[in-house]
Amino acid sequence: MAIIKELIKKESNGTISFGNYELDAKKKVSDFEVSGDMYKVKTWNEITKLERNGTFVYESLPGTAVNVFKETADEVSFFVDGMGQTQITLELEANKEYKVFVNDKDLGVSKTDIGGKLTFDVDLQKGVMTTVKVVAA
Repeated sequence: MAIIKELIKKESNGTISFGNYELDAKKKVSDFEVSGDMYKVKTWNEITKLERNGTFVYESLPGTAVNVFKETADEVSFFVDGMGQTQITLELEANKEYKVFVNDKDLGVSKTDIGGKLTFDVDLQKGVMTTVKVVAA
């Protein structure tokens, strides 16, 4: 698991992987179909952003590589690789509490805003996969 050279791909287990933080210029892939949903990814060293059916799903500042991204009604999980202090924003259910785990460390409970956004920071190292899991509290 690492940088996604093709910017977005479907994994054999049905999850998706996306992002390339090594790019110096913004690149994007639109209309990438997975299980009837259409995905769009924009990525480069400054930002990685994922949308599904025109709706925000994931954003990181600076850019990241996300592997095995899986989303269910009560949980989002993925592996993330990047460089340095990184802010990750997910869109989840509005006004709901979620527990955030990074490498199995409980970062506590956070509540999404009225738009469903949940933001947290992770310290990433290039070439090292960090496990992220966000679970409904």
